[in-house]
Amino acid sequence: MARQRIEHRATTTADPATVYGLLRDGATWPEWSPIDSFDLEREGAGGREGVGAVRRLRSGRVEGRDTIVELVENRRFGYTNESSLPVKDYRGTVDLERLADGGTAVTWVAEFDPRYPGTGALVRRGLRGFIAKLTEGLAARASADAAGRRAAA
Repeated sequence: MARQRIEHRATTTADPATVYGLLRDGATWPEWSPIDSFDLEREGAGGREGVGAVRRLRSGRVEGRDTIVELVENRRFGYTNESSLPVKDYRGTVDLERLADGGTAVTWVAEFDPRYPGTGALVRRGLRGFIAKLTEGLAARASADAAGRRAAA
């Protein structure tokens, strides 16, 4: 069974700190993503949603548990996921790169092994749209937040 990889990129006019702040605050995810609900199941080290925190997220009938496994301030957000999806060893990473114009390039990568032989491509196709919505929603919300701050200044 080959490891599956999904990568989606987007850009935002917001700076990396704004984007990172949205990723770190699980309560905002239902506002900008296809996630319907968020609950913090367990706090992490060094803060409420630090490394080791477990988030319970629901989208439609699918409920998953994300564990935050990597935080590099304003640069990277890493998580693992356990859900009812037919995948195992899921790892997601969101990398943020400051652009010359002050905006941010967002790269969201999801990697997993299919739980059942021969299903990797099918599951990857299904998750590709979900990852795209996460990435695009994050970038759009960050841009809107940045524009709101500029207008208020």
